[in-house]
Amino acid sequence: MTDKYLMRVTAGTSYDLKDHVQVPINSSKTLKIGNEHMDIELNVRIQNYKGLPRNSPSTSPYFSAPPHDYNKDQYSIAFRFTPKKPTGSTKKTDDDVSEEEGISAVDLQFGNDFDHPIRDRLPPGFNTALNIVRWWIDPGLDGDAYADSPYLYGPALSSLNTIHVGAGEYDEGRGGLWFEEGGDETGMKERSEIGAPDDAKARMKWALKKESKDQWVWKYGQTYGVDFFNPYLDFSEFALRLPGFTLPIMKYWDGQGLRRSHTLRYVLRNKATGQVYLVILFTLYLKEDVNEDGSIKPHAFEAAKKASGHVANGAGSTNDGDEESFDEEKAIEEARRKLSGVGVGNEGTETSADDVD
Repeated sequence: MTDKYLMRVTAGTSYDLKDHVQVPINSSKTLKIGNEHMDIELNVRIQNYKGLPRNSPSTSPYFSAPPHDYNKDQYSIAFRFTPKKPTGSTKKTDDDVSEEEGISAVDLQFGNDFDHPIRDRLPPGFNTALNIVRWWIDPGLDGDAYADSPYLYGPALSSLNTIHVGAGEYDEGRGGLWFEEGGDETGMKERSEIGAPDDAKARMKWALKKESKDQWVWKYGQTYGVDFFNPYLDFSEFALRLPGFTLPIMKYWDGQGLRRSHTLRYVLRNKATGQVYLVILFTLYLKEDVNEDGSIKPHAFEAAKKASGHVANGAGSTNDGDEESFDEEKAIEEARRKLSGVGVGNEGTETSADDVD
């Protein structure tokens, strides 16, 4: 099914596609965007990429560098960002962090959302997949995929794989933006003062605690380098490949006929204020809707703009036969078997936080 589509990745500081800029995939060249709330510099890498811009590299040297080579990571969203101090406000948030200082770790979220219901497009086994993700990958993930406006967010402090307090590196030999867990001299001092671990996995577990999020502030004027990556989402086949379980997203997303576009949306946002800082859209367009120069034909762009990040309400439903044939217990048992060798316990949440990938 995916051979009928071409992927285009865009980014902006709002949900509106007309304000987005195309992201150069697997290029060491960064994309710089920003507004009055935040300045951002972005790299997106995707293994086995076959999308737009045309003639994009199919991979990046990023994937050949440790730890991504032995992790077999399939994609990376790496960006450095500098929050800006709002003008004319000294209001305090519920967790008593002054807006004069920065954004509370309780409030800065990273994840996926949609503007329309997707419950009629969720494939058999979705809840099983979500349970495995929460158990093994991100215990801090929260949301409601069955809501009228579905979302799956986690606190950025526990969801992002790498956090560097400081500007980090630009290394063309490793694909552009490159961040190690930790920070520059000032950043390391700030982390030490609040007890934030230097190790990424330890920090992700530490960040699940409320008292940890209460202590961490994303400070205005401070630059942070972050990276979000994993080996589970295969963009070349649009499938979620979890240990012992594969979810073929396109098979069910497409329904009874070809849709002109499909979009997956990643968002960096403020939970308390609702302010959106960064939106990255991974959109699949029918090949017939893409001009030779890589531009999108007007009718397809307008359709995608109206439904960017959306799945139309009532567009269809999952196949009952597939639902009946899905064996949730078998999938869970297979996941446990595959993960048992790396120390995941039967109850999952506390133990899996030690082993977040």
